[in-house]
Amino acid sequence: MSHAPHDEFARRLHQALDFSGFAKGRARTGALASYYGVSRETARKWLIGLALPELERMLSISVQQHVSFEWLATGRGTIEGKSLSVRDQTTKYSDPDELRLMGLMRKLSRKKRRALIELLDGH
Repeated sequence: MSHAPHDEFARRLHQALDFSGFAKGRARTGALASYYGVSRETARKWLIGLALPELERMLSISVQQHVSFEWLATGRGTIEGKSLSVRDQTTKYSDPDELRLMGLMRKLSRKKRRALIELLDGH
């Protein structure tokens, strides 16, 4: 039986998504694709270990899913990165909805961000 070239990464990605409360089951591929702005096929390949996200995307995944980048990328350390001395602050947004909102907002143009802020402020 042959293994996917990146099956260990795929296993860690699933663990990271579980850890942060991300969609499970059949909905996971579509949710991952939508959340990170990639095709369903790309998300599927990540999840089954046929491909790796590019470096910046992997860093984004680790920050947004509250897991250690080193652990996600290599399997070294712990999922929370507690053994690392240098770590991005990932506890800024403890609510998954707030974290997702910030991720979506970062994808907006400056003009659309301002419009969203005005909408939320009720102006």
